[in-house]
Amino acid sequence: MVIEVMKSKIHRVTVTEANLDYIGSITLDEDLMDAANLIANEKVQVLNISNGERIETYVIKGERKSGVVCLNGPAAHRFQPHDIVIVISYAAIDFEEAKSFKPRVIFPDTQTNKLI
Repeated sequence: MVIEVMKSKIHRVTVTEANLDYIGSITLDEDLMDAANLIANEKVQVLNISNGERIETYVIKGERKSGVVCLNGPAAHRFQPHDIVIVISYAAIDFEEAKSFKPRVIFPDTQTNKLI
């Protein structure tokens, strides 16, 4: 049996931009992506702690060391600069393997979005 488990989590980062006129997705600082084990185009769920919104989208690589967390396209209606969010990705793995699987969870500084 295969089940979905949390693979990666960026816990509490601050939205720096919301760009309505972009195709869609979330742009993340490449340092955050590396630390959380996320790759470009990976499907993620974005949870807005500030207002309760939840969306699914995909990751776009942002400038390294920029601290960028930008919600693009329609999500810009629901996520605004200064909102606090959680970014989560999931993986489908074998049930027995899932019992010992350890997800990558990071806790950046919410003021700068830099790794602590």
